[in-house]
Amino acid sequence: QVQLVESGGGSVQAGGSLRLSCGASGRTFSTYTMGWFRQAPGKEREFVTAISWSGRNTYYADSVKGRFTISRDNAKNTVYLQMNSLKPEDTAVYYCAARRLPWSTVPKLVAEYDYWGQGTQVTVSS
Repeated sequence: QVQLVESGGGSVQAGGSLRLSCGASGRTFSTYTMGWFRQAPGKEREFVTAISWSGRNTYYADSVKGRFTISRDNAKNTVYLQMNSLKPEDTAVYYCAARRLPWSTVPKLVAEYDYWGQGTQVTVSS
């Protein structure tokens, strides 16, 4: 079993930045597709971004493209989400997810991931 633990959440003003980290333990992190999802109050969990095992392929939801950057350091078993120009609508619990299989199509669905972290709260005030 893969264990994922998110950190780095908090409260920031609109326009500010946060960097989330997701540390993985167990199995072979370096072969996994990694993703970030978020769930705002009263909404379903939504796809934010994903990165291939090599780090050479990334994909972003339109809502965060140009503001968020996903990256990974396989030597540290860690994936990051750099969030800039934060908006109040970015307020959500952010979840790290891991997928065992490589991409065929970009995995944007909750059901396409095998392991999940516990989530970290991001609150953006105006």
